[in-house]
Amino acid sequence: MHTRLALVRRPGPLLADGLVTHIDRQPVDLSRAMAQWTAYVNVLHRAGWQTLEAPPAPEFPDAVFVEDAVVVYSDLAILARSGARSRRGETAGLAPILAERGYRIAQITAPGTLDGGDVLKHDGTVWVGLGGRTNAAGAAQLADLLAPLGARTVTVPLASVLHLKSAATALPDGTVIGWPPVVDDPGLFGRYAVVPEEPGAHVVLLGGRRVLISVAAPMTATWLRRSGHDVSVVDISEFEKLEGCVTCLSVRLRGVPERP
Repeated sequence: MHTRLALVRRPGPLLADGLVTHIDRQPVDLSRAMAQWTAYVNVLHRAGWQTLEAPPAPEFPDAVFVEDAVVVYSDLAILARSGARSRRGETAGLAPILAERGYRIAQITAPGTLDGGDVLKHDGTVWVGLGGRTNAAGAAQLADLLAPLGARTVTVPLASVLHLKSAATALPDGTVIGWPPVVDDPGLFGRYAVVPEEPGAHVVLLGGRRVLISVAAPMTATWLRRSGHDVSVVDISEFEKLEGCVTCLSVRLRGVPERP
């Protein structure tokens, strides 16, 4: 038996000051963001996931996007080293809580940079986006750490989007879905399908054929339902103003057996 456990971190008071790179800055309503984060966590709970809260990081506006801080594969948790210097402190406090759950801890070191949002994993293949936050040295370190676990790493160039998982994610059967304007080389993914909306390229796998998607992608949600998926939707509009998506707000921990 394995516990379905998701690592999350609640929004901090400086959320509205989070970084934006490919979109124009918009005002962020912190109260609404907190309500949306709570609703997101509740969706995870209803889908049978427990949540583990990362230590608060109130001095880091983007810390709610906890996926960027750590990459988990099997029983290994790899602390990231963001290409955005202002975000590097977000990993503080993660190692102890993950080690307590049974994970081995590693980390990306200089000159490597890596954001977890650039790492897409499915069935032994790990795609790593190379762009503004992740460099070749960081991707190479990740590949070296994952190779003993049997993972095959593929680098993916990014030019028009912040993170790889802002452009593409994988469905339960391994089909990678993407939004064409920001996917530079779909041939790198093998099985690939186009979605009609930018937020539709972002799904969280909740087990079986159940997926989580933003309410901002109604056409994609309809397509997924017609193709046999159990679709949950959530409003994360305040986080989307900061280039966030449904994957950014949690790290799904699947590799460690449930403790007695």
